[in-house]
Amino acid sequence: MNQGKPIIQLKTLEAFIIIAIVLVGISVSIIRYNADPHIPIVLAIFLLLFFGIVKKVPLKELENGMIEGAKSGLGAVMLFFFIGMLISSWMVSGTIPTFIFLALELVSGHFFYSLVFIVTAVIGISIGSSLTTAATLGVAFIGLSSALELSLPITAGAVISGAFFGDKMSPLSDTTNLASVVVKVDLFEHIKNMLWTTIPAFVISLVLFTILSPKEMPVSFEEIISLKETLQHLNLVHIYSLLPFFILAFLAIKRTSAMITLLSGIVSSLLLAFLIQKDLNFKGMLELLFSGYTIDSGVEEIDRLLSRGGIESMLFSISLVLLALALGGLLFKLGVIPALLNGMSKLLYKLPTLYATTVTTAVGINFLVGEQYLSILLTGNAFIKPFREAGLHLKNLSRVLEDAGTVINPLVPWGVCGIFLTAVLEVPTIEYLPFAFFCLLCPVITLFYGFTGLTIVRE
Repeated sequence: MNQGKPIIQLKTLEAFIIIAIVLVGISVSIIRYNADPHIPIVLAIFLLLFFGIVKKVPLKELENGMIEGAKSGLGAVMLFFFIGMLISSWMVSGTIPTFIFLALELVSGHFFYSLVFIVTAVIGISIGSSLTTAATLGVAFIGLSSALELSLPITAGAVISGAFFGDKMSPLSDTTNLASVVVKVDLFEHIKNMLWTTIPAFVISLVLFTILSPKEMPVSFEEIISLKETLQHLNLVHIYSLLPFFILAFLAIKRTSAMITLLSGIVSSLLLAFLIQKDLNFKGMLELLFSGYTIDSGVEEIDRLLSRGGIESMLFSISLVLLALALGGLLFKLGVIPALLNGMSKLLYKLPTLYATTVTTAVGINFLVGEQYLSILLTGNAFIKPFREAGLHLKNLSRVLEDAGTVINPLVPWGVCGIFLTAVLEVPTIEYLPFAFFCLLCPVITLFYGFTGLTIVRE
């Protein structure tokens, strides 16, 4: 987000009061009154516009702040469009149904959630994208969990934990590369140093998901066999239906543009669909890309499992992303975020306070702006000098950026990742948040190291 200089200078206390009012208002509306986030964010924008007018900021500048903020999210918006089409095309081609079928083959009541966590972690590392992992395998696991009458919030927590473990540790990940570039640390040195926080978080998460896994399946294996037979009867289970996934994974490993990678996954699956679904025509293809894939199999669980995707399913998320980023643009233009960052810089005298302030800033920007890239960029740039003055190697800072920046965004209901995951997994952020163990543990562990000095590397 290129906001330029703020139009007015605020005192830190004044900025803190504004932020507190905005966050409390949005949080109460969403948690207490179960409101969709759109209206609370719009009301927060109105409040900031009124504040700007009182401060005699020209309306044109306020409008520019919102436009600049929203403009920074256009890349994410385009990805949302493509992923909506990817889900519907992977349904009709049998890619996701085949994943579901294979997962049903592996079903074990003792290890279901831990299995979800491990598989999504492996795929996340392979392709370097948490959102793509969640939108493909995650959708399959959520559908399977629904069919087996298991907890959707715990399943979503396992999917998100695994996907963001993979995103955080993959050399193919945008955020991993961004964190190392911002503070000028070698990529693989950065990844190696993250093992100190990532491995404990992974192990603890795996233990918790194993404990939570049901001792007995809520449905009988006869029902599982019935689901598998229905998927096969619908002609949606073919080993070659996994080809679009392998194409997507290969292009991701080759670090091809995200747009081209997703487009290749869509085109390859549609070509397969025309071969598999004899009644699919060009008009039907256009409809499913926009409205999503729908099916009437006569089996309620299968219909609920497979009827999803399409551009239309992403419109709620897209509108929320644009509103949230417009709010972030106003916060920059009115000098609120710069004033908070400036105020925090005065607290950096000892290692514990330096770490606490850095973590608070990274987490806070996720909640204020709803964007993980900005959390990494702003926090990284703000704390390079303090870390150097404290005699710390900058790979300590790059690790904090990932532990408190990358993995926090899916926990923010109005954050880009939180909005997206709620849309594709159809589980509200507030419901899966307590079970996203990996995301919750990373900042806690990094704070522990900051307070104890363990694993901290000095120059």
